[in-house]
Amino acid sequence: MKTPSKRQLEEWELAECAALKAAITDFNQKVGKNGRITQEAAGEALGITQGAFSNYLNGRLALNLEIAIGVSKLFGIPVKAFSSRLAKELDGVSSTSSQYPVESNAEIIGAMAPWDSDTPLHDDEVALPFYKEVEMAAGCGSTEVIEVPGRLLRFAKSTLRDAGVQQEHAVCASVKGRSMERLILDGATIGIDTADKSIIDGEIYAFDQDGMLRVKYLYRLPGGGVRIRSENTEEFPDEFLTAEQFAQVRMLGWVFWWSTVRKKRGLNAV
Repeated sequence: MKTPSKRQLEEWELAECAALKAAITDFNQKVGKNGRITQEAAGEALGITQGAFSNYLNGRLALNLEIAIGVSKLFGIPVKAFSSRLAKELDGVSSTSSQYPVESNAEIIGAMAPWDSDTPLHDDEVALPFYKEVEMAAGCGSTEVIEVPGRLLRFAKSTLRDAGVQQEHAVCASVKGRSMERLILDGATIGIDTADKSIIDGEIYAFDQDGMLRVKYLYRLPGGGVRIRSENTEEFPDEFLTAEQFAQVRMLGWVFWWSTVRKKRGLNAV
């Protein structure tokens, strides 16, 4: 978590800091010596230094939404208990997120396997069977992942070696939509390491959320929650999942590779 630069705070900002400090003091008094959370421990959990955390409590740094969410999850203190402003901002984020339904922005392609086509593979190649997300027979918008028979993708073993990915753990997916542009364009093929599912803040991961395959930046939040971020943040705002919500997400793995062919403007698909 990035710490903002210092400035002279307004009176209302100082009041928010004081309210947060009082709420945390009350928390530590209630839980007792064995349950209290020190400033050092809180800073570590929030991804900031102990000094930065102290600055928030003592009115040297203004509270922001990210620190408010983190503190709320860590101490179990409602944001509105120390900042009605940030509570309203958080409600606005939740409301905005609800206006943008969770979209599937990828189609899964299966695990790596030998290619038995008439065209032989080179020594440094493996082949990938394609998988696709389709609507289930039951309808109702539910989806499932199926393999597309006979559709294969060549992939270089050297690319896997350079990325430190074992062949048996590598799968691919095809990205859909504009949420990861300009980094990963619509139609790009990506490589996923299914052995690497531990979240490192700011890395890109593929995951299955409510039957939809998604490719996004992930950030851990205190208390087990996760922030989901797109590259195209102007059109696709951040999403926040609680620990309970994230427990329903199936992590597929870390995205280690992508390849994109840009379409010439005005060129119609054949």
